[in-house]
Amino acid sequence: MLINGMTCTSCSNTVEQALQATQGVQKAQVALATEEVEVHYDPKVLSHNQLLQSIEDIGFEAILISTGEDIDKIHLKVDGIRNDHSIEAIENSLRALPGVQNIDIDTALNKFSISYKPEMTGPRNFIKVIQSIGAGRLKAMIFPEGSGGRESHRREEIKQYYRSFLWSLVFTIPVFLISMVFMYIPVIEHRLETKIVNMLTTGAILRWVLSTPVQFVIGRRFYTGAYKALRHHSANMDVLIALGTNAAYFYSFYSVLRAAASPDFMGTDFFETSSMLISFILLGKYLEVLAKGKTSEAIAMLMDLAPETAILLTLDDEGNVIKEEEIDGRLIQKNDVIKILPGAKVASDGFVIWGQSHVNESMITGEARPVAKRKGDPVIGGTVNENGVLHIKATKVGSESALSQIVRLVESAQMAKAPVQKFADRISKFFVPLVIIISFSTWLAWFLAGKFHVYPKSWIPNSIDSFELALQFGIAVIVIACPCALGLATPTAVMVGTGVGASQGVLIKGGQALESAHKVNCIVFDKTGTLTVGKPVVVNTKLFKNMVLGDFYELVAAAEVNSEHPLAKAIVEYAKKFREDEESPVWPEAQDFVSITGHGVKAIVRNREIIVGNRSLMLDNNIIIPVDAEEMLAETEEMAQTGILISIDREVIGLLAISDPLKPGAREVISILKSMKVRSIMVTGDNYGTANSIAREVGIETVMAETKPEQKAEKVKELQASGYVVAMVGDGINDSPALVAADVGMAIGAGTDIAIEAADIVLMKSNLEDVITAIDLSRKTFSRIRLNYIWALGYNLLGIPIAAGALFPGTGFRLPPWVAGAAMAASSVSVVMCSLLLKNYKRPKILENLEIRGIRIE
Repeated sequence: MLINGMTCTSCSNTVEQALQATQGVQKAQVALATEEVEVHYDPKVLSHNQLLQSIEDIGFEAILISTGEDIDKIHLKVDGIRNDHSIEAIENSLRALPGVQNIDIDTALNKFSISYKPEMTGPRNFIKVIQSIGAGRLKAMIFPEGSGGRESHRREEIKQYYRSFLWSLVFTIPVFLISMVFMYIPVIEHRLETKIVNMLTTGAILRWVLSTPVQFVIGRRFYTGAYKALRHHSANMDVLIALGTNAAYFYSFYSVLRAAASPDFMGTDFFETSSMLISFILLGKYLEVLAKGKTSEAIAMLMDLAPETAILLTLDDEGNVIKEEEIDGRLIQKNDVIKILPGAKVASDGFVIWGQSHVNESMITGEARPVAKRKGDPVIGGTVNENGVLHIKATKVGSESALSQIVRLVESAQMAKAPVQKFADRISKFFVPLVIIISFSTWLAWFLAGKFHVYPKSWIPNSIDSFELALQFGIAVIVIACPCALGLATPTAVMVGTGVGASQGVLIKGGQALESAHKVNCIVFDKTGTLTVGKPVVVNTKLFKNMVLGDFYELVAAAEVNSEHPLAKAIVEYAKKFREDEESPVWPEAQDFVSITGHGVKAIVRNREIIVGNRSLMLDNNIIIPVDAEEMLAETEEMAQTGILISIDREVIGLLAISDPLKPGAREVISILKSMKVRSIMVTGDNYGTANSIAREVGIETVMAETKPEQKAEKVKELQASGYVVAMVGDGINDSPALVAADVGMAIGAGTDIAIEAADIVLMKSNLEDVITAIDLSRKTFSRIRLNYIWALGYNLLGIPIAAGALFPGTGFRLPPWVAGAAMAASSVSVVMCSLLLKNYKRPKILENLEIRGIRIE
């Protein structure tokens, strides 16, 4: 949900606390930077409309963006509606469709917002049903863009602040000129000093008339915000602005009334203070929302990857194309057949049913080289088809697509608070009341000092008296203090950091992951698929008995074809070389097949007992391993290869050496991590010999081999108990216990595998160097957050004493309230701009210079 009216951390805390106190709400997370709230609630206890109402009850406006991840929403405009009966007929017809969850109708715009399950129905079905009603009189289409939602809300907010600022200038500039410029032009000054009633001058009336609309019409938003905050026993930025401007305005108003009533009153008004304060604060808010819009550009860029149109194919029963039509990309439904032309974006996740081409997937997976695609191969929506024509069948549309998952992941990351945000939240509780106390104390101290002649009379400027001097110091203090900057310090940096990460192929799931990653000093690597390519191949075969190699592999492949293990697949793939005449060879039937996790397989093939596996499996089955097989096994492990023993009828007949090549740059990455003072450890289910050999090759000193998934998690916990902040890098499946146990879980995964729940960070390119990018980016982001806090607190720690008149006794320098207001506005803008500089993030130079060697598998 979008929340209108939040100005600083105390506002977001008020909304969060109110939601968490609502029965049925499990979790509520408010993001000040995006002005959004994410609520997890029990739909059996309350509805989303009740949530919207509860937010409005505490004085904020709420707009629903999304109701859930498995539900899609489409907005349709229907032309030709004549009366309420037509609307009722459309609603009833739509509700009768399977998968339709909810329908919201805006009768003024003839807009139908339909929430539905994409696997059951889709927008073309809705349009077809609507147009079948009313004898073809009704016409339905997707509602034009800019009608609600996050971006239109952001644009409207920017427009509102821009309009308010321009209107404030219309009144403030004349007030400024009358107060500070025309007084030095004798002819104009004479007219402005003309007395109308007693001591009331023309200039004073003009200043009063011009500043009143600024104070009460243009500045109305600050009164509203202050009222909402005070109603809920909290104080925010609006309270400070309302107090400061009211003090200036109402003292000036009193001065005008007294001048009109007294023949000898010589008081001074400062209407320019209140109007200039409001103008500068509006300018600051305008620049702030403009800059905040840029912090979420990463999401907009991701959403732009989806193509606007698609070519829908209609096929006959034999699969021949009988019709082509261009449709809006948002109208694609599950199981549609889409034609992808060369140079066009792939319209949806799916698989190829006809054609051959190369697809550039770098925008989703980060893979630089185009990937060959032919019949049966998967494709990802938003990627670019390079040469051939493809026909694809859509399998995942709307919220199910890989692109939607990435967008959702980045969005939820930008919503999540970093633990360091608690620092700002704690300060904000006491900040505004403390500032009000300091401001009142400042006024009182200067007022009493003037009353009892503690300072010489010569210190008081000619145009004002000691009371007005004290009042100006008090107002300056109240307006220079800005809690906004403090509230924006963390979320804006996290937003930009996660957005930059997404553009680099590093998906960081929120502030917690970012904060933990910058402290990481130990990384635990899985071996297969992480340090190695994960595509093992048979590189050597040794037979210890006379046997035809083709017959040997036929028996082995027949046993292994039933296993899902990568090594089994490598053996079956190699065995196909002995059956070149067949594209998909049929292997003999395996009976009594048993897979022993982490060891190998057993089966009966052609009445012969086949056991394929490691040394442990042979010993467990009381099979004697010959000396030459042991020697060969040791040699294989020495060369960082995995040795697989094959027993036929309880006798070791052969040995297969399987190699899984190291990932390019693995050795360099471990070396760079060492230079970053990050310790590297390897854990693997493979045997000690192979594991140690691989570790030596990449430069890892500590190795844990022959471990089960739960043992990996135990190792992570041991390291944490030793005082390390541990990151686990794995493939996200068998490593999930360790990924969850680690302070930061990094999943090696690409494309449609991006939603690995266990991981905190997803490395989409599957490149090891992105481990360094993730750690470096988190360190840069957190140094930026620290800098933001220095900016935010620095403004207040330096500004408040100066505004209170600390420099006045020695130098005569005092900060006029309108200058203090400009400084306050600048503090928020500077914090957001400081965060935006993160957009210039570049990977460490050492990675750019890293010469990545290619992999060649013979």
